[in-house]
Amino acid sequence: MFHREGRVIILSTFFITALIVLASHFYINDPSIKMIVQVVSIVILILILQFFRNPKRIANKNFDEIHAPVDGKVVAIERVMESEYFKEERKQISIFMSPVNVHVTRYPASGVIKYSKYHPGKYFVAWHPKSSEENERTSVVIRTPKFGDILYRQIAGAMARRIVNYAEEGESVQQGEDSGFIKFGSRVDLFLPLDARIAVKLNQKVKGAITCIASIKIEDEEG
Repeated sequence: MFHREGRVIILSTFFITALIVLASHFYINDPSIKMIVQVVSIVILILILQFFRNPKRIANKNFDEIHAPVDGKVVAIERVMESEYFKEERKQISIFMSPVNVHVTRYPASGVIKYSKYHPGKYFVAWHPKSSEENERTSVVIRTPKFGDILYRQIAGAMARRIVNYAEEGESVQQGEDSGFIKFGSRVDLFLPLDARIAVKLNQKVKGAITCIASIKIEDEEG
């Protein structure tokens, strides 16, 4: 199953690959060169198919948990000042996606979209400290029943030149559902309340809609 954002690119690549394979078969006489051209074009097609794959994920919806919005590796867990929406300190968890990861963005929690904004910007590499505030990005705030407002930010990287965001203000959304796509390598930052109990570690690999990123503290539930 492939993501809808890849349909045009997949179809275009498929037809170009087919033309290259056929043309090389009829017009290249050297068997070695012919094989190289055909293999390279087919490998590129496979990489495009791999990039736009959209595996079906059945999220175990839980108001007490924040789930990973994307597949990737946790590259930052820190307390920061979030200056765009909250204008106060928050716990930030950053997930880096390489070109081989699934690049579908999924809602990390169920709730109502309170804020959704696109920001044009630069294209620092996704792990650059300034990428969260200076790169092309979208910021989305979900008002949740247990965590209050949480923010996730899709960030374009050096290769990612298009961010797709489906979140619209006032819309009710469900944890694990498709919320967008980032093309060709990127990062997503989560900004959570300071009392959220972080459930992941640095360098841990996570799966969108599956891995629990944070939960309500036990003492909060007992209270």
